[in-house]
Amino acid sequence: MSAADLSSYRDQHFKGSRGDQERLLRGTTTLYIGNMSFYTTEEQLYELFGKCGDVKRIVMGLDKFKRTPCGFCFVEYYNREDGEAALRYINGTRLDDRIIRTDWDAGFIEGRQYGRGKSGGQVRDEYRTDFDSGRGGYGKIVQQKLDVPEFLTS
Repeated sequence: MSAADLSSYRDQHFKGSRGDQERLLRGTTTLYIGNMSFYTTEEQLYELFGKCGDVKRIVMGLDKFKRTPCGFCFVEYYNREDGEAALRYINGTRLDDRIIRTDWDAGFIEGRQYGRGKSGGQVRDEYRTDFDSGRGGYGKIVQQKLDVPEFLTS
């Protein structure tokens, strides 16, 4: 299995059959990028992913309530080969002091840029118990238990 092969991850919210999703994943030019710092900018992403080919667009993942970055994005290339290069060379590298992960995505659809967690961000940040300054401090549940003031988590 090469770095550009499909992983076992599948979007559980995909609208369509498993076969439809597999077909789209095998021909897509879009990557999902996860484990990013909340402070990573679009410009940094264009610079990094542009080293593997011409980037068509980047869609930043946003908290659905605050509309602030929440640690993921979609990178769309003009051709699949450039996406394969990004999977090979960028997956597992450090960006803004975080090890980012890249995976094929079936294709960006409007609305997917928003976090799916109850508090607006990513689901994984709801349950995180460690302090992570690159991802807004403690996870949302821990913040509520600690009664952390809103201005310290924004």
